[in-house]
Amino acid sequence: MRIDIITVLPELLRSPFEHSILKRAKEKGLLEVHLHDLRAFGIGAYKQIDDYAFGGGAGMVMMIEPLVQCIELLKSQRPYDEIIYLTPDGETLHQKMANSISLKENLIIICGHYKGIDQRVRDHWVTREISIGDYVLSGGELAAAVLVDTLGRLIPGVLNDETSALTDSFQDDLLAPPVYTRPAEYMGYAVPEILMSGHEAKIQEWRHEQSLERTRIRRPDLLKDNDF
Repeated sequence: MRIDIITVLPELLRSPFEHSILKRAKEKGLLEVHLHDLRAFGIGAYKQIDDYAFGGGAGMVMMIEPLVQCIELLKSQRPYDEIIYLTPDGETLHQKMANSISLKENLIIICGHYKGIDQRVRDHWVTREISIGDYVLSGGELAAAVLVDTLGRLIPGVLNDETSALTDSFQDDLLAPPVYTRPAEYMGYAVPEILMSGHEAKIQEWRHEQSLERTRIRRPDLLKDNDF
């Protein structure tokens, strides 16, 4: 998978992709992440990328020309499956969406700033709009890091145990069950005996029951459209 990120703050995004799972994905050649500084496409001597909104009001708007020039340059080099704009009013990111997007080959991600981007870019170039939650960030860079992380770990071969991502919370519309590791007892707190029984079928049944119970308590909305 190749992901091209258009940003006004490329330095903010370098660190998240140089560590842990995403670093491993890049080293294995399974994921490429390329950062494109929008100011390189800015207008005039001062490389302007934003301007006042038509109709007035507080805040600046990211201009159409720099964004389109950057997008079209990238599109001239390869086809893209999605051009994603990260915005609070987009569709909220969820696991099934991440699973679907992780099957794509080439993505462009646009990080918004200020009051957002010129609507014409959204209408005619953007193919998908995604939000990571009902709150507002200073820019789309942190949201981009979240999206790339959730996609990267789903790429086959990235995780050492390829079944690990399949048992994460939300993969089957359930929260993950509780997990334990050694020691089996600490300060009088013991690990459930079933997990040390070696009986795989009973362990899986216990985990499923725990997932259901945890989901009922913490996220009952996930169960509305499912027959568990």
